[in-house]
Amino acid sequence: MSRTPLMPKATAVWLVENTGLTFRQIADFCHLHELEVKGIADGDVAAGIKGMDPITGGQLTREEIEKGEKDSDYRLKILESKVNIQVQKSTAGPRYTPVSRRGDRPDAIAWLLRYHPELPDSAVMKLVGTTKSTIASVRDRSHWNAANIKPVDPVSLGICSQLDLDFAVQKAARKAGKPANETVPVRTLIPAAEVEGTAAHAAAHAEDEPTFAPSEPKPRETEPSYDADSVFAKLKPLKRGQQDEE
Repeated sequence: MSRTPLMPKATAVWLVENTGLTFRQIADFCHLHELEVKGIADGDVAAGIKGMDPITGGQLTREEIEKGEKDSDYRLKILESKVNIQVQKSTAGPRYTPVSRRGDRPDAIAWLLRYHPELPDSAVMKLVGTTKSTIASVRDRSHWNAANIKPVDPVSLGICSQLDLDFAVQKAARKAGKPANETVPVRTLIPAAEVEGTAAHAAAHAEDEPTFAPSEPKPRETEPSYDADSVFAKLKPLKRGQQDEE
């Protein structure tokens, strides 16, 4: 596979504007799609990108471009650099931690040591981006700020992602020979229905409270019915007594 030219879109813009090469030739040279090169020619793609001359950049020669213009099936060949540029591969070292988060690393280390003691020091170093001596000082409480260190989840601090943490825990569990169901479960937030004082908790426990049937109103006592004869019969002795007193 040929080497990709530097700034392929800018190179394609220059080739479209200054040469008679076909869209396919430019697309093959710049490792772009033919429709994308057509969009550059129509002004729909790479608007505002200034073209880069591959001749002055040492990626093409004028003779190579002329060969391509004469033969539409000819594929342009990029010039190999005379300087051997060695690509430095990233080594598996500690994760980079932003300066604003470096003060939180001891708290994250303390959390990992407490809740995931199965993690080796190398895994903690990669997750938090620290050194082995710092881990040892937090573990044996010899850290200079040991009195103020509190275990805090590194995911909530933004030091590592939940995916990286889960992967490291699962890897450590496999090495320890533990089955998957014995791994430490992922800690999640407590559901609102389990927190007292919330509306969700009140609604969830409303069914548990005993319900009382509404008391039926007591029937009104029937009033005795009176007739005129009985009333006057009771009043006659009273009237007779008053006449005797007079």
